[in-house]
Amino acid sequence: MSRVLERRKQYLRLMRQLTLEQGYFTVTDIADGIAVPRSTAQDWINRLVEEGCVILREEKRGRHAAQYLASSTMPSSACRRIFTTIDGDAVEIYHECMSGGCAAFCAFHHSRAGGSLDRVYRDGTLLRERARLGRYDVAIGLDPAPAVGIAGIRREGDHIVQHIECIGGPAYSLTDMMSLADGVCGVTVHRSGAVVEGDVVTRALTYVIIGIDDTDTREEGATFALALALLQHMSSMKGVLPIGHRVAMLNPQIRERTAGNSCSYIELAIEPAIGGRIAEAASRFVAGESASPEWGLAIKEGFIIPREMRRYGRDVRESVIDPMTAKAVADAHGVTLIGGRGVIGALGAVSLAGLPHAVLLDPRKDVCGEIEWEV
Repeated sequence: MSRVLERRKQYLRLMRQLTLEQGYFTVTDIADGIAVPRSTAQDWINRLVEEGCVILREEKRGRHAAQYLASSTMPSSACRRIFTTIDGDAVEIYHECMSGGCAAFCAFHHSRAGGSLDRVYRDGTLLRERARLGRYDVAIGLDPAPAVGIAGIRREGDHIVQHIECIGGPAYSLTDMMSLADGVCGVTVHRSGAVVEGDVVTRALTYVIIGIDDTDTREEGATFALALALLQHMSSMKGVLPIGHRVAMLNPQIRERTAGNSCSYIELAIEPAIGGRIAEAASRFVAGESASPEWGLAIKEGFIIPREMRRYGRDVRESVIDPMTAKAVADAHGVTLIGGRGVIGALGAVSLAGLPHAVLLDPRKDVCGEIEWEV
């Protein structure tokens, strides 16, 4: 089912693009654009004509090829990506939207509905939500009731299923857009009065965080830039989806600092089968690109940060930490450390993960007091 949906999205994207650019498309345009035989392209065009997504503009006449156009040049989906990671009984949902306004709308109404969600956080067009497995009541309706909510989360084998209840515009998104988002394996919907209910199926991916520090010198390099390059490099691997990049400040009084003493971390969602390849790929890339021989990486699976690690994050901002202390904390929590002195700050980056930007960037902020950001 997921392969058919993915191919359908691919064909529709190209057809809409060609309709916008030149006003129509031909079988040859589609065959060349997707690198498939003409017969395959024609089969898909015929199928989409039957569905009403494509219109025959001009029939074939002699050597003049038939011309088609997409029936609507509205965005095929405002939802770019929807994917999920799981850590024990907790699930993180990532929904990347074309519109910051739409992302803000969903964040507002999801927060109001509650349901399965414990935390809703928006970063630009990326809506990120922490949820728990189980089914919960949500009261969906017109204002002041929430227009959309996640009423349940369950795991089915290698997949996560979100049960969504909605009305109005969100119902249109559920019925017509979400199935076209990258990462969605399938959507089933049914109507219950004015409310539309549906299940959105995604892969149960593994969350990986990679902390990075001490990749620069006073003369060259910048850790944030190398971290961004690492995110791009890791995202090119099959089975890896990028989530984001963050900068965090450590102890500004450390004598060995090259500037203000900031570190970085990147977040990935990966297929569980490739977990063993992440550390090798990341360390090989950083070793080849770092300007400093003291570079360090800290790699952790799972988005839940235990309180003991949070305390390490506090300590690394307030005092001088030795490598043995960092190793002991890492060993206790299954974190892999690779490299030189930079592992101290890299583990600090991992320990601070999930905190608001205002806390990450201000070393005077209370790390351990941000309990609402923990599970």
